[in-house]
Amino acid sequence: MTYVVIENCIACKYTDCVEVCPVDCFYEGENTLVIHPDECIDCGVCEPECPADAIRPDTEPDMEKWVEFNRKYAELWPVIVSKKEPMASAEEMDGKSGKMEFFSEAPGEGG
Repeated sequence: MTYVVIENCIACKYTDCVEVCPVDCFYEGENTLVIHPDECIDCGVCEPECPADAIRPDTEPDMEKWVEFNRKYAELWPVIVSKKEPMASAEEMDGKSGKMEFFSEAPGEGG
């Protein structure tokens, strides 16, 4: 099992999860985070830290696409290990559906 970041992180990008990760497997895009599924040790400490409820175990239904999404971008984006301020749109965008239209493939700053 592994954990993955799903669509609700897009345009929110809360980073509470990265500070509790013992293996630094979070990677930062311009407007979302991902978890490298091959680096995640399945400890689960990140899941309850996410205010947007955007981290899920890959054992939930229909998670295969999110595992591949997370893997793809984790291999392109910089690692993030320190908490940052969420995006200005976080409160407004939290919980909205159809957020893939806002997804940016651009890397974040990392750090």
